[in-house]
Amino acid sequence: MLLEIFLILGGIIIYFLVSKKKEETLPFKEGWWGKGQKPDTEEDATIRPFKVETTEEELSDLFRRLDQARFTEPLEDSCFHYGINLAYLRKVVSYWKNQFNWKKQVEVLNKYPHFKTKIQGIDIHFVHVKPPHLPEGQSAKPLLMVHGWPGSFYEFYKIIPLLTDPASHGLNSEHVFEVICPSIPGYGFSEAPHKKGFNSVSAASVLYELMLRLGFHEFYAQGGDWGWLICTNLAQIAPNHLKGLHLNLASVTNMGFTHLLSILLGRYLPRLFGFHEEDVRRMFPFLKKGLYRILAESGYAHIQATTPDTVGCGLNDSPVGLAAYILEKFSVWTDPEFRNLEDGGLERKFNLDDLLTNIMIYWVSGCIVSSMRFYKENIEKGIGTQKHEKLTVQVPTGIASFPNEVMHTPQAWAQKKYTNIVSFHFMPRGGHFAALEEPELLAEDILQFVGKVEKEQLWTKKRK
Repeated sequence: MLLEIFLILGGIIIYFLVSKKKEETLPFKEGWWGKGQKPDTEEDATIRPFKVETTEEELSDLFRRLDQARFTEPLEDSCFHYGINLAYLRKVVSYWKNQFNWKKQVEVLNKYPHFKTKIQGIDIHFVHVKPPHLPEGQSAKPLLMVHGWPGSFYEFYKIIPLLTDPASHGLNSEHVFEVICPSIPGYGFSEAPHKKGFNSVSAASVLYELMLRLGFHEFYAQGGDWGWLICTNLAQIAPNHLKGLHLNLASVTNMGFTHLLSILLGRYLPRLFGFHEEDVRRMFPFLKKGLYRILAESGYAHIQATTPDTVGCGLNDSPVGLAAYILEKFSVWTDPEFRNLEDGGLERKFNLDDLLTNIMIYWVSGCIVSSMRFYKENIEKGIGTQKHEKLTVQVPTGIASFPNEVMHTPQAWAQKKYTNIVSFHFMPRGGHFAALEEPELLAEDILQFVGKVEKEQLWTKKRK
């Protein structure tokens, strides 16, 4: 009888241990996102070279639409408080028509090698940049970098040379990368899914398959905005293949009682909740810096999470409307104080050529509607309800926390989700579009993070 009891107890313990282990990994999402039914034949896994090209007909159509744009007069002294300032928008459109050289920017885009390959029924576009030279005995570390909305792969063009050739840019050259920057399906030159349900886990599964197809069975991943969630899901799907995860945004969607208590009392008892002085400065007063800012900046997300096709139709038909919609985000997500300026501070951190190149990627590919649908696919079922939101991430994680990010996440909150944070830094300046705005700061943080992981072989320890 005693033996039977021990066997039963042992079986229960083994069951819970096995169950827990299974719960720690997110299932790979095998899907078919192409048109119609999935064919019986095996998918063509060829990796094909690709070049960004635009026809004269497409450019003529663009300029016709720009010429025929109908503007509205802005309110006096409104700056960017009602969205983009329409007087400034006129100046942008004038520059677009008379000075911006898209053909020259196409050459800039094509300076790095582009490719496409078919995965789960849709064409996936990516830029793949290898180091120009490697010191003897050193090998390049593969790094997947994933953009968000309303960005594109072009966000990484200033940081790519810093990571593939750090020595030439005065950075630590102990670690050198070959960088893979895909367009999220439905963004840029990646084909849009033709079926409902393509969410962040779907995207993570596709990009995991891409990295395996490229021959990378161990690699690093980096992301902000949607790239944060896609790379987080990738870490949950393939923890034994991802050596390290670096984020410049780390949001927590499962808020427990402790989180809520820290919002109420953290300003007065910061140490009790593990807050640093900088956390307190960025978070409080919480109504102003947290709740009100999220409410002020999330109206677009509600539209895109409910009826993306409705507003998307107008943006896909009007280049001026598209520019207004995107540029406003590049203003206030870079610095909330920029809403007090007539030009939205856009040319303080960026230049119009870079901003218009990103907009042109959306325009020539016609991807604005499909990019917005990604919000509906991820948010429609509710925040905090999906399996990946309830699972932790055990992959070594580095977080670069930029001061002007829309919502600050303290390390004390982040480590509930990311249980193996080896690097968390308060960055001295910068906002949401870190790779484009502050490429050197972000590159330095990635390099030091990877240095820690490699030195201590943290990716091997997590498997034991």
